[in-house]
Amino acid sequence: MAGGTGGLTMIELQTMVDAGEIDTVIVAFPDMQGRLTGKRVSARLFVEEVAAHGAECCNYLLAVDVEMNTVDGYSMSSWETGYGDMVMTPDESTLRRLPWLPGTALVMADLSGTDGPPISVAPRSILRAQIDRLADRGLVPYVGTELEFMVFDDTYREAWAKKYHDLTPATDYNVDYAMLASTRMEPLLRDIRLGMEGAGLYCEGVKGECNLGQQEIAFRYDHALTTCDNHTIYKNGAKEIADQHGKSLTFMAKYDEREGNSCHIHISLRDADGAAVFADESAPHGMSTMFGHFVAGIQASLRELTLFYAPNINSYKRFVDGSFAPTAVAWGMDNRTCALRVVGHGPGMRVECRAPGGDVNQYLAVAALIAAGLDGIDRELPLADPAAGNAYSGGAERLPTTLREAAELFAGSELAAAAFGANVVEHYRNNAAIELAAYDAAVTDWERVRGFERL
Repeated sequence: MAGGTGGLTMIELQTMVDAGEIDTVIVAFPDMQGRLTGKRVSARLFVEEVAAHGAECCNYLLAVDVEMNTVDGYSMSSWETGYGDMVMTPDESTLRRLPWLPGTALVMADLSGTDGPPISVAPRSILRAQIDRLADRGLVPYVGTELEFMVFDDTYREAWAKKYHDLTPATDYNVDYAMLASTRMEPLLRDIRLGMEGAGLYCEGVKGECNLGQQEIAFRYDHALTTCDNHTIYKNGAKEIADQHGKSLTFMAKYDEREGNSCHIHISLRDADGAAVFADESAPHGMSTMFGHFVAGIQASLRELTLFYAPNINSYKRFVDGSFAPTAVAWGMDNRTCALRVVGHGPGMRVECRAPGGDVNQYLAVAALIAAGLDGIDRELPLADPAAGNAYSGGAERLPTTLREAAELFAGSELAAAAFGANVVEHYRNNAAIELAAYDAAVTDWERVRGFERL
């Protein structure tokens, strides 16, 4: 595990368990929404048995809706198949302390059936498959995620009781890059930063954003799987630390009508020896031929893979012209009006995908970027000229505007079927259908305000 000092070896864990410093190990995995899911086990039992043999959990954990309701339509898990078990196999390279939870360590797990085969629809499995495809070509992906959130002075339980109405944001005005008002949140933000450092992440810093109470804590790029694991641990831990401070925070893509929470994803490739393969100072824009094909592949499939970048109903509320969230299927050189922004130079040259919001499942989004980029490399897709000026009004094709449109495009995508497999496509298409059915059945506050008296 790269980054800070929180990583543990099994020998170190054994020593800490014997000394009474660690009594609990969380064995967890990312679910379909990218949430940290699993169980707490006795540290002694983990050392003696679970580390070697894994721990069981119900397979419905990859076949429920956001509220953990059992739903129909999943082949891997249903009433008809009896909702059996799957095995969480610890990835010991991810073992670490969680400083904000006393006596606690955490390890990320891979999922398999009780008879051995990996669970192909698990987000970590989906990303691993794409990393393996790169490895077959002698390539290694490096990724950084920039995740924004909004802080409120209400606790999570107070917010729930209020049905998330009339919450008090932690600032009263736009604090983008501002120091003064952000300082009000610094006790919380500092604890998050230090907690993540203690859990092995490499924190680069924090900055205010445009919406009320909005902040972004940035972490250093790393191998794609490491970054995605760290992202999940950070997102879960930030909420736990906020709860300890009597506050709450949200990563919703669009909490209100102001700026949404983004999750810009930066990706680059290196060869097996660690040399950058995206840069060529003699080429236009300093981009290697491989990099050009990679970006062209991502651009060509942006619409059909949007479901993996914007997986929820609320995700699409963020796609608003002039909001710094993308609407145009375009790429540009350091151009924040485009869905794809090429930045850096030399070894630091990379592409930033600006489509994901704070609600993204980063494993799926990074898997989609790799699959699309590989398609561009394999087909040697030519890269169009970069967008100049304002891509919002440049006439480029648009990203899908609803989850329904994105799900239909994903379900019909030949690239998605070829890269991820038909079972993965159907699994996540069904997930979208479940969310759409729930949303279509809901009567919202907006409808009551519009129609109670005036219609």
